[in-house]
Amino acid sequence: MIKTATKDIQSGSYTATPVYTKTGQMILSANTLLTSQQISRLEFYGIEWVNIQEPSDTADDAGSAPQQEPPSYSQKVRKSKEFHAFKIDYDKKSRYLESSFDDLLNENIPMESRALIDQVSTLYADRLTSLSVFDMLHNMRQIDDTTFAHSINVALIVRMMGEWLEFSEEDLDVLTLAGLLHDIGKCTINPNILLKPSSLTPKEYEEVKKHAANGAEALSTQDLDKRIMEAALNHHERCDGSGYPSGLKGDEIPDFAKIIAIADVYDAMTSNRPYRKGYCPYEVIAAFEREGLEKYDAEYIITFMTRILDTYMGNNVLLSDGSTGTVIMNNKVHHSRPLLRLATGECIDLVKHPELYIEAII
Repeated sequence: MIKTATKDIQSGSYTATPVYTKTGQMILSANTLLTSQQISRLEFYGIEWVNIQEPSDTADDAGSAPQQEPPSYSQKVRKSKEFHAFKIDYDKKSRYLESSFDDLLNENIPMESRALIDQVSTLYADRLTSLSVFDMLHNMRQIDDTTFAHSINVALIVRMMGEWLEFSEEDLDVLTLAGLLHDIGKCTINPNILLKPSSLTPKEYEEVKKHAANGAEALSTQDLDKRIMEAALNHHERCDGSGYPSGLKGDEIPDFAKIIAIADVYDAMTSNRPYRKGYCPYEVIAAFEREGLEKYDAEYIITFMTRILDTYMGNNVLLSDGSTGTVIMNNKVHHSRPLLRLATGECIDLVKHPELYIEAII
């Protein structure tokens, strides 16, 4: 028996002892073959190490080793040269954005709009499709979830949304910059509140809400398209009037703010936070299905949900009952409930199985 870090486990190994979550739930029994999907499941539940059988214990009479399972889709992405190049470029641009925010807020040094747009547009232009960009973002989740990473993610997502909506090149650039700068006001909030590992008090939440007005005020000193400042101020407004800071409704909310609101919520909910693990994208899409037409502009939320489904195709997923499968067909009506091929080879339509839901992309 060898105590092995989960990140070092190889497919084809066997558990030597049962594996339990931190709450005491057994998720794998002893003598379980660890496939790439099972290893991803261990990572999802935050299991840091597992007792693995030594090779001599699992070899058959002929001394042959178990056949290793092919890597999952996500594992292939993370091991690709494209992902490593994306990560290096992404890290550089995250640092550039942090420096630009700091220069403006602390030194009152004007922002270089064209340079900021280029930071995102070149990151996007170097990828062949929106599908490959979302592949990269899905697999960056556990690497970088800072305010600056969030800003880059939102900028990338809204640029793709702008293309789906057939915006002009000029509007795409303005929307991209608006996405990049929408949360600049977060840098004016006490980091102890932003990084608090538990729920905020009502007073702390009111403090966080100030970031919208603070960001708009900081951007008002710059020579920028007014839609950028409007987006910073209004990206937490909702079409039903439930948002902040002004409780605007419907057409009172600027279009760019409506678009950024969707990307902001999607990225924030799928990202890790000090007080919770990021939600599965399918859970976020399910939330959009429940309340999207009330809180968000119908044209923008329907475009987003319909087009983002294509980025999930071929991904391996973990179901709520612990089984794993691959997304093989999307449902254009019930967006969060696609057709899957399970690891057993069986196909399952989640619309017909309301007791199940997708817990994670693995």
